[in-house]
Amino acid sequence: MTPQQGPRRARIAFSDSAAKQLENITSEAQIHALDRALVVISVDPDAGEPIPGDTANPQLRQYTDELEAVRILYFVTALRTVVVVAYIEV
Repeated sequence: MTPQQGPRRARIAFSDSAAKQLENITSEAQIHALDRALVVISVDPDAGEPIPGDTANPQLRQYTDELEAVRILYFVTALRTVVVVAYIEV
């Protein structure tokens, strides 16, 4: 009997500006909070809310975890295999 695997996660990629923001995060608590938020959107890229405005693809989305005080702006590629993070706020 083969073990049953869960749903496939999307790969997370960072824009240049988000990568620079990531470099500036030094607090272990902030890194942990960000990691939890990234797991959520990798498992369910629709977890965030669409940002009103331009409806052209890819649509920018916002995921906010008020408990962990994390906000991530991102978009999902057409094949839904990669989530590109554009902005991080921790």
